Amino acid sequence: MGLVQAVKGAVGGVLADQWKDFFTVPTGLPSTAALFAAVPRGTNAGRGSNTSASSNIITNGSKIVVPEGYGLLLFQDGAVTGFVAEPGGYEWRSDDANSQSIFAGDGLVGPLIKQSWERFKFGGQPGSQQAAFFVSLKELPDNRFGTQSEIYWDDGFLGTQVGALTRGSYTLKIVDPILFVKNFVPASYLQPGQVFDFTDLDNAAASQLFNEVVGSLAPAFSLYTNDPGKGNRITKLQQDSLGFAQSLSAAVEQGYQWKSDRGLAIVKTAIVSIEYDANTRELLKTVQRADALAGSRGNSNLQASVAQGIQSAGENGGAAGLVGVGMASGMFGAGNLQQPATPAAPASDDPVAKLKKAKEMLDLGLITQDDYDKLKAKALGL
Repeated sequence: MGLVQAVKGAVGGVLADQWKDFFTVPTGLPSTAALFAAVPRGTNAGRGSNTSASSNIITNGSKIVVPEGYGLLLFQDGAVTGFVAEPGGYEWRSDDANSQSIFAGDGLVGPLIKQSWERFKFGGQPGSQQAAFFVSLKELPDNRFGTQSEIYWDDGFLGTQVGALTRGSYTLKIVDPILFVKNFVPASYLQPGQVFDFTDLDNAAASQLFNEVVGSLAPAFSLYTNDPGKGNRITKLQQDSLGFAQSLSAAVEQGYQWKSDRGLAIVKTAIVSIEYDANTRELLKTVQRADALAGSRGNSNLQASVAQGIQSAGENGGAAGLVGVGMASGMFGAGNLQQPATPAAPASDDPVAKLKKAKEMLDLGLITQDDYDKLKAKALGL
């Protein structure tokens, strides 16, 4: 029975595989799908009868349609044999005996008799494996990261170590599909019906990437905040998603060689929140105060604060309070504040000054000529 079944399977498989196939993208794919097998369309709107072809054989003359934003990887017996990066329709051609077809102009003897004999050796199934896989060339969104405890890094602007909890997301791009498949994708995903998705919680390879991103956050924060071109300000992180993405991508590359070993790169980031630890929050408050008191505006604010302190001390503590404020203002450099230039007060016994003031009052009509004459006589001692 086994021999009869093998012959029947070999002949039946050869006849079914003579039909040309039409391969395209499977339906119902998530937007985050990165790698998946091209699927044949055996029927369309109830028409078509190519439903019994081998799952691992692509017949010569078959057409594969590559949509926009995707590349096509071709496999023969487990090895990558070709890659297409441009969208369009392509025709499959192979020298493998299992791919030959009488409908593709490969003759009659080879496609039928030779294939039947070769398949008979393997119990009726093809002794070869061919596959076509689509790989996304787009930015793949919704790759999330987050820390369960504070991460710490040295901050050049604050001049000390700072810490924070953070969470956000990033977009990922496959920049070298062949490297990605050869060095990173598990073999279980190189099968028909499987979809490699970076956001899949059951994907162990994707979980490894998440852990590596979290492990790279502290170096990424350090690269960003210690870059003079970024202004050395941690507060700019949430406003500069592209700049931080470059720092995070560089940190991941330094630590785990995503691009050079796996063909992956981080393109953009979105930081949802940063929660600084208590010490860092106090440091940032101090920096904000320093920024507010910088320059002429800060000088005016400080003068107003000292004046208010003097007034309050005079009201509440008399001379002792005024002495205390004087000591405090000296400690904080208030003695060096820029004061507006004021003319020296004239001496009280200067007759010229008195006469000048009396003349100004006469000219303004504040006093009469008789009043002026009396003041003049008094000032001159007459």
